[in-house]
Amino acid sequence: MDRFYSPHTPAGKDYDKYADKRWEMVENQIVARGISNTRVIDAMLKVKRHLFVPEKYIDASYGDNPIPMEKGQTVSQPYIVALMTELLDPMPGKKILEVGTGSGYQTAVLAETGCNVYTVEIIEDLAIRAHTLLDKLGYTNIRFKIGDGYKGWEENAPYEGMIVTAAPSDMPDQLVEQLSLGGRLIIPVGEANQELQLIEKTSEGLKKKRVTSVRFVPMTHSSN
Repeated sequence: MDRFYSPHTPAGKDYDKYADKRWEMVENQIVARGISNTRVIDAMLKVKRHLFVPEKYIDASYGDNPIPMEKGQTVSQPYIVALMTELLDPMPGKKILEVGTGSGYQTAVLAETGCNVYTVEIIEDLAIRAHTLLDKLGYTNIRFKIGDGYKGWEENAPYEGMIVTAAPSDMPDQLVEQLSLGGRLIIPVGEANQELQLIEKTSEGLKKKRVTSVRFVPMTHSSN
C-alpha cells in the first residue's frame, strides 16, 4: 500500500506516537493479506487500538494477535476485525447489529465506515466502559444495549448486517430472524473447532459460506 498523507497519518491533525505503528499494522497485517475495501482500510488507520486495550498491553497494541482483557475476553486480532468488517460490505447509513461490544474496538471500526451501529454486550462492566470511551471519542452513530446478544436486539430489527464477536456452539435462530432480506451475518461458530461463517439471507433461503478457521471466546448468554 502506498503511503499518502491525510488527517489519519503522521502529517495530519490526528497524529499520535502510535500512528506509524498503525500504518505498519495496516500495510503488513491487513492489506498484505488481501483486504482491499477502502472504507475498512481507512477505519483501521484511524481507530487508535491502543485506547481499547488494557494499559499493560499498550505497547503491544498493534501486534498481529488478539489481546487479553478482563472478564476472560479479548480485543480481536486486527486482521480478523478488518476481515469481518469487509465481509459486511460496510457503507454509510447501513444498519449493523454487533453482538459483543467487548472493548469497543470493533464497534469503533464499524462506526468509522459510516454504518449505524447497534451494539449489545452482556457483561455490564465492559458495556459501560466501552460506551464511555466511544462517547468520549465523539461517535454519534452507535447505540448501546446491555443484554443478551444471543437474542439480538429485536425492537430495532431488521438489520442489513450483523457481526458476532464471540462464538456460540450453534447458529442463534433469533439473529437469523432479525436479518433483513439481502443482509449478511458474520459469525464464528463452534466449540473446540470454530469456523468463521458468512450467512446471506436470500429470497431462496440462507446461503452459508465458510470463511476461515478462528478462535474466539465462547459466547455468554442466558438460558431464559
